[in-house]
Formats: sequence, structure tokens, C-alpha cells
Amino acid sequence: MVKKIYPQSTPSASSGKLGWSRGRTFFGLFIPLLLVLVVLSLFVGSVSIPASDVWSILTGDESQKSSWRFIVMETRLPAALTAVLCGSALAVCGLMLQTAFRNPLAGPGVFGISNGAALGVALVMLASGGSVMSTAFSLSGFMTIIIAAFLGAMAVTALIFLFSLFVRNNVMLLVVGIMVGYLSSAAISLLNFAATEDGVRSYMVWGLGSFGGVSMRIMPYFAAITLLGLFGSCLLLKPLNALLLGERYAEGLGIRTRRVRNWLLLVTGLLCAVTTAFCGPIAFLGLAVPHMARLLLGTENHRLLLPATMLLGAVVAIACHLASFLFSDSGAVPINAITPLIGAPVIIYVILRQRV
Repeated sequence: MVKKIYPQSTPSASSGKLGWSRGRTFFGLFIPLLLVLVVLSLFVGSVSIPASDVWSILTGDESQKSSWRFIVMETRLPAALTAVLCGSALAVCGLMLQTAFRNPLAGPGVFGISNGAALGVALVMLASGGSVMSTAFSLSGFMTIIIAAFLGAMAVTALIFLFSLFVRNNVMLLVVGIMVGYLSSAAISLLNFAATEDGVRSYMVWGLGSFGGVSMRIMPYFAAITLLGLFGSCLLLKPLNALLLGERYAEGLGIRTRRVRNWLLLVTGLLCAVTTAFCGPIAFLGLAVPHMARLLLGTENHRLLLPATMLLGAVVAIACHLASFLFSDSGAVPINAITPLIGAPVIIYVILRQRV
């Protein structure tokens, strides 16, 4: 059985001055790094554009080629913003699930939440014979797939919480989540079998993962929903710290644990829905990034850990987005071919550290 990774003392006592000192160093390093990576992503892509021309486009020079302006402003810029928002959202989802379930292997992908969102998307995308990419450019299509993904993610998350009332063993609960994910995958396979050839092809491409599925026209809506979910997670800072010490202790502090779980369910479902719908089921970000933040900061205090996880998730996601262009000259490698290279070693280290 995996040992608990959470402290038995209060988070504020465990973090101490050292944790906040590390926090200042962490933010001082990673905020500039994020800005550099975002800017760098505007210069890197499958189409070779001279750096001087990219800079001219960014500064508003209208004399550059219209095709190059479109690539930089309508393709690379929204992809970079999508990576930042998606990375932050998935990392926060993983952190909240690991805290709520007190399980270091909890995450949107492991517990099947991403599969539930993917099933919702598949119902819209395959049953209708359409594709996410074709509907993403209209507001009605955007809302349809968001609602479908949200309902799928919420259904799986609610089911996991229901099982958590009866299954006390963390490892067994993890197995239940994996089985629920398999059931969602089986339903998706049946939909693929009955779908059209174009629908199956579009769904397979979507399932590989990409940050290029959000156009600049849809970006305000995508960003608004994601930021709303991230803001909702910030409202859970105090309850999450209390849950580290157990539900009874949290209730003794006046925390209504059932209401906190319902709120966490809503926030997690919303963030998983919006990211999975337009980026595909991105692997390992939600599972690995919270552990990376803990290792770097050496604290469980969510007042420091949650914003640090947001920032680190954005950095890792944009770094994976940049790395996806390094392995191929003809285009970007799917994101899900990159994220395991970072996430899997982190999880293996965490498991070995806990001496399973």
C-alpha cells in the first residue's frame, strides 16, 4: 500500500520559514521562465519564419506576409495561451484530487475523469458524424462539447466519490477509478466502431493531444471558463489544508467536508471538461506536476503549493509544446508523446520514495 505523503502536523507548522523562502525563490525563477517560454513558442513552429519577421509581426508591422501574420497571431499565439491555461488547470485538478483522496497517485487521468470527459466529447463528435475541430469555431459548437465533456467528467468524478464512501483503501479506490476509466474507454470504442470513417479519424487525431485546437476567436471563452475554474480552486485553500489532517479534524475546525467535496467536484469537472474537450486527454500533467511542486517547495501548505502548482503546470505544458516541434521537421509531435517523458520518471521516483 502506498504510504501517505501528507504531514501529521498542521500545514503551516510543516512549511515554516523554509517553505516560504523556497516559495519566493520558486516564483522568482519560474515566472520569468514562463514568460521566456511563451515568447519562444511564438518563434518556433512547423513553418520556418525568420525571427526578425516574427518580431516585426508582434510589434504590429503590417508589411509582413499575411500568411506569416496568420501563423504567428492565429496559430502560435493561441496555442501558447492554451498550453499555459491547460497546464495550470490539469495540475490544479491533480493537486485537489490527491488532497481530497489522500492518495499520491490520484489524478484526472488515473481516476478516469479525463476518460469521462472524452466519452462526452465522443458522444457529440462521433454520434453526430462531426468533429471537435469543425464545431470549435462556433459558439454553439463550443458550448455543446463543453457541456458534453462537463457532464462526462462530472459523472465519473461523482461515481468515484460515491465509491470513496465505501472503499477506504486508497489503492483499491485507485483500482476502481482505473476500472471506471476502462468502462469509459470501452464505450468510446463502441462509438468508434459505429461511427463514420471521417469521425473516427478526427477523434483519433484529437485523442493524441494538442494545444492547437483553440482558435483566437474561441480563446476568450476558453480562457474565461478555465480562469473561472482556477479561481474556484483558490477558494478551497483553507478547506484543502484542513483536509490534509483528516475529515474529522477538518469538521472540528468548522469545515463542511461534504460541501467542500461537492465544490471540488464541480471545479474539477469544469477544468477537466474544458481542457479535455479542446486539447484531448493530456496525460501525466495532472498526476506528476503536483509532486514536482511538492519536491521543489518542500511543503504541503496549499496557500503556497496551489499557486506554485498552477505556475509549474503552465511551465511544463508550454515546455512540452515547444519540445513537440523538436522531434519532427514536418509538424508537431502529439503532446501525449512528450508528457510521459517528463511525468513517468517523476511518478516512478515518488513511488520508490514511498517504498511501495
